[in-house]
Amino acid sequence: METTFIILKPDAVQRGLSGAIISRFEQKGLQIVAMKLMKISPELAAEHYKDHAAKGFYAGLVRFMTSEPVVVMALRGIDAITVCRNLMGATFGSKAAAGTIRGDFGISNSFNLVHGSDSPEAAVRELGLFFKAGEVLDYKRAGDCWVYDTSGGKAE
Repeated sequence: METTFIILKPDAVQRGLSGAIISRFEQKGLQIVAMKLMKISPELAAEHYKDHAAKGFYAGLVRFMTSEPVVVMALRGIDAITVCRNLMGATFGSKAAAGTIRGDFGISNSFNLVHGSDSPEAAVRELGLFFKAGEVLDYKRAGDCWVYDTSGGKAE
């Protein structure tokens, strides 16, 4: 099982899309193992986006991400990073395929609703920035036997 980090960005929260987006992840079979509504501080945004600090869009991105509340989540599942990125769709809403979160709910190339970790290393880093020790939970879901085929002894 892999754990990934997701942000429902200010545009998703302000447009009242949080429930619909969270439902997409849950309906796919991913397990929510941490979630909170929060306002990102400028310091946290700067740390989270430090790899983009020299890029022209950086200041606007930090301004946007700190402008209004966001929902941050830890999602767990087999290949969770890839699964989430496929559910989110292409970065720009105008280019995202129908059936994806960005394709169904977005059109802007600036406001793209959701962020997801792009690698296991990024997930570990981002989860550590947004969640304290003990906030990402381990628990069994009764329905997991209907999400993953375990008849061969391991989840697939």
